[in-house]
Formats: sequence, structure tokens, C-alpha cells
Amino acid sequence: MACTRTGDDCRCTYTPACSRKGNCCQCVAFHRDRGEATGCMFTPAGERSYDRSLKNLMADRGITSQG
Repeated sequence: MACTRTGDDCRCTYTPACSRKGNCCQCVAFHRDRGEATGCMFTPAGERSYDRSLKNLMADRGITSQG
């Protein structure tokens, strides 16, 4: 699968913009390798926290763990 730029509609608010901004597959791979979610998976308020942990994503989206 080719990894091509997705354009300027990227919702990430990280500043300064990184080299992966607008290239979703590079961004997903970067965060996945760190056990994180990408900013675009969060609500706007959750994304502003810059906490990319999966635990924070679940809390942001109102998902509770079954355990």
C-alpha cells in the first residue's frame, strides 16, 4: 500500500507541525510504534491534551474496559 499525503485537512493541532502532518499512514505508524493513538482519533478537547495514550483515548471517547 502506498503512503501518500492526505492533504491539508489533517486535524492535528500539534505545533510546530511535524513532518508527518497530512500523511496519515506515517502518523499512525509513528504513534502505533509508541503505543499511542493519533490526535485525529480524539475529540477536539481530548486532542488538545496532547496525551496520546490509549487509556486517555478510551476515557475521551467514554469507553470503559471490560475486566
